[in-house]
Amino acid sequence: MGVNTRHRVGAGNLPTPAYGFVGRDCEQEKISGLLLGAARLITLTGPGGIGKTRLAAETVRRYTKAVRGARVYWVRMARLARNAEEAAVVGEIAHAVIDADFSGRTARAAIVDTLTTTDTTGHAGHVVLVFDNCEHLLTSVGRVVADLLETVPELTIIATSREPLGWIDELLVPVPPLTRQHALTLFQHRAELTGHPITGAEQSNTAAAICRHVHNHPLYIQLAAARLVYQPPAAILRGLTGRVDDARLRWSQTRRLGADPRHGAVTDVIDWSYNLCTDKERLLFDRLSVFAAGYYTNPDDPDTTNILLDVGADLDAIETICSDTTYDDAKADSGGDGRSAGAGLARNEIEGLLERLADHSLISAQRTSNTVRYSLMESLRVYAQHRLSLRSTPEVDEPARLAKRHIHYYRDKTVYAAAHWFTPERQDLLNWARTNWANNVTAIEASLNTPDQATAGLEICLGLAHMRVPFTNGSIREMRRWLQCCLEATRVAVPQPTEIQIAAMAVMVRLALTQGIYDDAEQLLEDCVAACIPDAEARSKWRHDAGTDIGLPADVEFAWGMELLLTRHDPASITVFTRARNKFEALGNKGNVSLSALFAATAAGLLGDAKQAHEITEQYLDHTNVSGAPRDKAWAELARSIALTRHGDPAKALELQRASLEYNLDVGDQWSGVWAVQLRNWSLAHTITESILAGEPDQNRLEALATEIAVLAGGATTLRAGLGIEIKAMGPLADEATNAINVARRVLGPDAYADAEARGSRLRPELDEVQRVALGTLGIAPESKYRPAGKIPSSRWNELSEAEKQVAVMAAAGWTNSAIAARRGKSVRTVEAQIAAILHKLTITSREDIIDYIPRDFIGQVRTETTKRLNRDGHNAKR
Repeated sequence: MGVNTRHRVGAGNLPTPAYGFVGRDCEQEKISGLLLGAARLITLTGPGGIGKTRLAAETVRRYTKAVRGARVYWVRMARLARNAEEAAVVGEIAHAVIDADFSGRTARAAIVDTLTTTDTTGHAGHVVLVFDNCEHLLTSVGRVVADLLETVPELTIIATSREPLGWIDELLVPVPPLTRQHALTLFQHRAELTGHPITGAEQSNTAAAICRHVHNHPLYIQLAAARLVYQPPAAILRGLTGRVDDARLRWSQTRRLGADPRHGAVTDVIDWSYNLCTDKERLLFDRLSVFAAGYYTNPDDPDTTNILLDVGADLDAIETICSDTTYDDAKADSGGDGRSAGAGLARNEIEGLLERLADHSLISAQRTSNTVRYSLMESLRVYAQHRLSLRSTPEVDEPARLAKRHIHYYRDKTVYAAAHWFTPERQDLLNWARTNWANNVTAIEASLNTPDQATAGLEICLGLAHMRVPFTNGSIREMRRWLQCCLEATRVAVPQPTEIQIAAMAVMVRLALTQGIYDDAEQLLEDCVAACIPDAEARSKWRHDAGTDIGLPADVEFAWGMELLLTRHDPASITVFTRARNKFEALGNKGNVSLSALFAATAAGLLGDAKQAHEITEQYLDHTNVSGAPRDKAWAELARSIALTRHGDPAKALELQRASLEYNLDVGDQWSGVWAVQLRNWSLAHTITESILAGEPDQNRLEALATEIAVLAGGATTLRAGLGIEIKAMGPLADEATNAINVARRVLGPDAYADAEARGSRLRPELDEVQRVALGTLGIAPESKYRPAGKIPSSRWNELSEAEKQVAVMAAAGWTNSAIAARRGKSVRTVEAQIAAILHKLTITSREDIIDYIPRDFIGQVRTETTKRLNRDGHNAKR
C-alpha cells in the first residue's frame, strides 16, 4: 500500500517576516557559515526577547534563497508545557514537518522518513530543523535531538533557547544586544508605528540614551517605544533610574495581537526564566542586585576593542557578600559537605549557582584572561531589587543589610589596595581597582543612603584617588563630586573623622588643580590649613616661607606643592614636595613617597636650575630602575625628558618619551598620554629651533617635525577635552605648549598648520590614535598611507560599492559564488552579477586576479576568510 503522507517543503512554515528587522549581519553570516559546514546542532542562546527567534528565521530564510533544494522546518516548542515528555516534543515536530500521515507508522518513523526523502537522483539534500524556544524542555528536547542527529545524516538542527541543550557537539552562538546604531534604528522604526516619530538631534540623543538604559535589548526597545503613545522620549528616559523606583517594571501591557504572551512586559520576559530557577538560584539572583549593573558590548560597535572591562563582580566578592555562612559554618551545618542545611546560601554553593543563572541567561558572565566576572543587566537588576525587597521582614531590611556588606567589602579591598599599591602586588591591585570602578561607585552611593556609612564611602574615595584610578576610569570631575558628597555627609558624625576629612580636602585640592580650577583649589587649601592650624595668627603667615615646616600633614604639604608648581610656577615647590616625601616616608606610605618624589623631579625639571634639574630627575629615574615599578619608571622617564629638553638634549628626551608612552598606552593611562604628547611637542620644537640656530636646516625635515607638532597639538586638545582637563592645568608646560605651536606655525605657515592641526583634532581618543601618532605607529600624511599592493591606483578599488568590496574579499579568499551567496543571504545570480561588476571595474578577466588588487588594509580580512574557508572545507571532507 502507499504511505499516503504529505510533507511540507522549502520554508513554508517559517514565521512571518518581521517588520523593522535590523542589524545582525555578523550573526547571520556566522550561522550561514555553520550551515554550510559540518555543524549538526547550532543553538542560539541569550536572554528572553533578545531576538533569537527573529535571527533564526531571517537566517534560514536567506539560506533557502541561496541553497537550492534545502528544506527547512520550523518547530514551535513554546506551545508545549514546561517539562513536557518526549512524545509531546515528537508530536510537535511531526506537526511542523508533516501535513498528513495515514500510514500506521509511529510519529518518529514518519518524521525520519520525511527527513530522509530523496529526489529522483537519490540525493537527500540538506535538511534544517529549527527548534524554537527550548529552555523549558531541555531534557526531552535534548533526547529527541540526539536521536534525530544520529538517525538523519543530512540533518542540521538550529535551536533557540535561553540556555544550551547540552548535546556533546553543540555549537553555541550567543546572541548579543544590538549595536548602538541598530538599537537606535529599531527604536525609530517602532516609534513610527505609534504615530510619534523621533525627529531632530535632541530626540535622537534621548532615544539613544533610552536604548543604553535597556542595554540595546530589542524587546525592551520595542516596549519603551510603545510608551510614546503616552509619554514623550524625555519622560520615558527620566523613568529609567536603574533603582527600585525604575518605571520599566510598571510599563503597562497594551494589546499586542500576534505577540508572544511571554513578551508582553519586561516582567513577563524575566518571570519566564526566573520561574525555571530553583529557590537557591532565585535567592542568589535577588542578592546580586546589590552589585552595580552590568552591560553588554557588541563586537560590531566601533570602539569595543581593547577595552578593560569595568563590569561585574568576581567570585570572591559575590561569595563574601551574598553567602549566609562561612565555609566552616556551612560544613558544620551540613554534615561535612560544605552545603547549607537550610534555605540560605553557603559560600561554596555560590559558584555552581552562578553558572546555572548564566545558563538561564539571567546573569552575564564576562570572561577575562584569568577570571570570570558576573553581573545583572540594568533591567534584570531592577527586577531583582524588587524581589529582594519582598524578602525583607519587620526585623531585617534585606536591601540595607546587603548594601552594608557590599560597602564594607569594597571599603576594605580599596583601603588595602591603596596601602599596598607600591608593593609587588601593585599592578594586580591597580587592575582590581580599575575593573571594579562601577562597584566602588555603587558602594559610595549606598554609603550616602545608609546611616553611619558615610565615612566608609569617604575611605573608598580616598583609596581610589591615591591610586590615581580616576585618571583611567570615571573622571576627575566625578571623583571630586563623590569626595564632596561624602565629606559633607561625615559632618554629622560623632566623633568627627577629622584626619580623614583633612586628607579628603587635600585630595580635592589636587584634583581641582589637575582640572585647572584654581580658585576652588586655593579655597580648599586654605580650609585644609585652617583645620590643621587652629591659631589664626600662626595661620596667617603660613604662605610666607615655604622652606619652613609649620607642621602640616603630608597630604596637605603635597597639595601645597602642587599649587606652587601649577598655579604659581614657584621653584619653592621642589622644597615642599621633598618635605611631603619625607613625611610620607615617616608614615610608611610608600605609594605617596614615590608620587612626591615624582613631582619633586617634575618641578625640578620645569623650574630648577640646570644642576638641580639634572641631579634630581636622574636620581629619581635611577631609583625607579632599581625599584622595578614600571609605572613609576614611565613617569620618571617623562620627568627626566623635561630636564633634557630644557637643558639641551631633546633627542635623548624623545627616546625617553617614547619608552614612557609605550608603557602608558599598554596600560591605558590616558592622563599620562596627554603629558607625553605635550612633552613630545616641546622636544620637537626644541629640535627645530636648535637646527635653525645651528645653521643646518633641512627644510623637508623641519616641515615633517612641524607637521607632527600640529597634528599632536590638535589631538592633544581632543584628549584633554575628553578628560575634562584645561591646558593651564599643566602649569609651566602650558607655556611650552604655546611656544611649540608658534614654532610649528612659523615653519609651516598658518594655513598648512591649521590643516594639520584640524587633522589631529579628528584623531579618535578611544582608539588611542593620538598616542599612536606620537609613537610613529600611525601615519599622519593627509592622504591614506595605504596603497593597493599591486597594479592599479586606489581610485579603482574605491569605485567598488561596499557590498562589492566584501564579495571581492571573499572571492580573493577562494570562496565559490554559491558559498558567498549562502554566507551573504543573496541569490547565486546576484553574486555572479557582483563578481562581473568587480572584474569590470578592476579591468581584469579572472576572479583569481582579484587578490593582486586588494588594498593592504583589507588583506587581514582576506586571511580571515581564507581560514574560515579552509576550516569549512576540512569539516565537509570529514563529513
